[in-house]
Amino acid sequence: MKLTIPALAICLAACNHGAPDAAPSPPPALSNGAVSSAVAPIAEGAHAALGQPAPDFTLSDLAGKPVSLHDYKGKVVVLEWFNPGCPFVNASHTKASLKGMAARREAQGTVWLAINSAGEGKEGYGVEKTAAAKTRFNLDHPILFDPSGAVGHAYGATNTPNMFVIDANGALVYRGAIDNSPDGEGESPQGADGKLVNFVDAALDDLAAKRDVAIKETKAYGCGVKYK
Repeated sequence: MKLTIPALAICLAACNHGAPDAAPSPPPALSNGAVSSAVAPIAEGAHAALGQPAPDFTLSDLAGKPVSLHDYKGKVVVLEWFNPGCPFVNASHTKASLKGMAARREAQGTVWLAINSAGEGKEGYGVEKTAAAKTRFNLDHPILFDPSGAVGHAYGATNTPNMFVIDANGALVYRGAIDNSPDGEGESPQGADGKLVNFVDAALDDLAAKRDVAIKETKAYGCGVKYK
């Protein structure tokens, strides 16, 4: 099935599941605001595919603590590609679909992990900028650092924000945009009825109701990921 919406092409895919393998832990973040590179953050050749086990990874959080996807086995997990310098990220977290969404969904049992794949010297890189954004957006969930870009490339993350939903069996069941308003502000929904659709909310609702996720993939919008 395929829906054609201006700026957002939605294509559906089948869904299977399995269990990911573990990955080694990285060293802590550096005290000068730079980010240390994780050691083997993801298995070589790992590639995210809809309906397949989501690639496992281990990355450092703001405090330098290693966080692994496999820590949350049995939980529904949302991955949000994040950049504190991206105007789309800022708009969505202050006035649109991402504002308060992580806290709301975490209260319902969902795990939310943000990932900053900005390379050294690129917009949004560094512990201090990321910590400031976490405070500004009032976020409680972990923000992880992927300065090598290995995890971002394995998942095919192209934009900030770029969203991924992993079901309780460890399978990737949604990837793409947060919603159908590519201005990032929730003010220009694309579609015949002109209504704002939060694709991640819809996927999580489907999982909670034990339904197959109806919309499995959309075209992400926003800033390009600032890979090294």
